[in-house]
Amino acid sequence: AVGAEAERFAARLSRARDEAVLSNRPVAVEVTQTGYAFTVFDGRAWSALSDGPFGPEVWQSGTALGPEAGGRFVFDPTGVAEPATLTLARDGKYRTVAVDGAGEVRIDD
Repeated sequence: AVGAEAERFAARLSRARDEAVLSNRPVAVEVTQTGYAFTVFDGRAWSALSDGPFGPEVWQSGTALGPEAGGRFVFDPTGVAEPATLTLARDGKYRTVAVDGAGEVRIDD
């Protein structure tokens, strides 16, 4: 169900925030219509982050993104983030995953 996928995405966003703080490097989650992937900034360039739980993920079949249709969630080394939202839809049900300025992740029905 879309709720479970939203919860998984929210949990991985929270883990990306933790990684930014623990590694003292910005971490981004790049979202597309087909899935999402993690990148890390080393001071010069962004590169793929795929260690541990950070491998690229494909949305489950039938999942569509809301009108904001993708984008980027970026957590800085202090854990703060630019506020951003992403709505996931499947089978007529919607869940919105939001990140606030403090880097806190939540799911709205």
